[in-house]
Amino acid sequence: MNTEIISVGTELLLGHVTNTDARDVSEQLAKIGVNVLYHTVVGDNPGRLAQCIEIAKQRADLIITTGGLGPTCDDLTKDILAKSFGLELKRDEAEYQKLYDYISARHAYTENNTKQAMLPEGCTVFHNTCGTAPGCAFEKDGITVIMLPGPPKECLAMLRESVVPYLRKRSGEVIVSHSVRIFGIGESGVDDIFADEMNHMVNPSLAPYAKEADCLLQVTAKASTEAEAEAMCLPVIDHIRDRLGEFVYGIDIDSIEEAAFALLREKHATLAFAESCTGGEAAKRLTDLPGASTVFKGGVVTYTNEAKATLLGIDPDVIETEGAVSYEVAAEMAENVRTILNADLGIGVTGLAGPDGDGVHEVGTVFVSLATENETFVKELHLGSFRTRSFIRRMAGNHIYDMLRRYLSGLSVL
Repeated sequence: MNTEIISVGTELLLGHVTNTDARDVSEQLAKIGVNVLYHTVVGDNPGRLAQCIEIAKQRADLIITTGGLGPTCDDLTKDILAKSFGLELKRDEAEYQKLYDYISARHAYTENNTKQAMLPEGCTVFHNTCGTAPGCAFEKDGITVIMLPGPPKECLAMLRESVVPYLRKRSGEVIVSHSVRIFGIGESGVDDIFADEMNHMVNPSLAPYAKEADCLLQVTAKASTEAEAEAMCLPVIDHIRDRLGEFVYGIDIDSIEEAAFALLREKHATLAFAESCTGGEAAKRLTDLPGASTVFKGGVVTYTNEAKATLLGIDPDVIETEGAVSYEVAAEMAENVRTILNADLGIGVTGLAGPDGDGVHEVGTVFVSLATENETFVKELHLGSFRTRSFIRRMAGNHIYDMLRRYLSGLSVL
């Protein structure tokens, strides 16, 4: 099934809103082995939207639209799609009643809201569990059309709850997909190892994907039953683990901090952070995970030399002699915060996120440290003087959690 995603909304073209819907749709489809060939963005203009639909009909057998399902005069997606495929819009009474009850319970119901319950005749309706506008799907002229709401939370929920099951059912077969998450070797390195195999694999298939600061291999298999598809995936996953070893940090998880968090809980270990250039972002990533309070003792952001001395007790002479961005300061940050907060493990991070250097180190130089009861590990990173502040912070955080993962797994930390 070859797919074109059409994202509708003038705000996307103006840059006022980031088009996360297209990313989310692509990610969810990749997990079930559905090809996405084109991304199109078009404003709230009926003529241009109609043109985009006609082009998509010539090159895709699955068209997925996001946005344009709301109650306002510029929400035109359903009208234009129905016209393009020769379908009438009819009021879905079940959706209308849900819509009316939901809105009336909060404020006065205005008639333009009824527009949201107008759906193509004979379509499959997808109820919106996070908002008001329902989505839908229909098949006409050998093409499957799926319409999703624009707000990212609504779009993603509908994808997971309705669209993926709908597409799985249509295929007549079961598609199973697993992501093997990797850190410490880049996408090009992974591709170099597996390229020949990937080029010859059909079912199961294997594909690399680059994330912001790590990468993954997606293993996908299709069979008549879920058990058969799982059995096809397992040898491939085992093979990847054998080839990549300690670079694999998890299967079907979203981030490296999840892997470290699971190990912290398993080992009943507690953690404290002392951050400088990351500004508290590394600790935030841990506290974003439910249950983080079971392992996280606390953290401090010591952005200045004075704060490092006052809050962490680092000798000002050491800071003056070695520099705030140094092996020695990073080590003391981890050791001292561990002691101050009575944690099993301490984390320290200090560096230059840019755009300015310190006259000694280039931008992108970061020292990350891990202190245990008996030993302190310090890693010097050179993340690139051309990188953005957000990337440097993100990558420094990944190295922190990779050090934790390695230590708690009994692997070499450095």
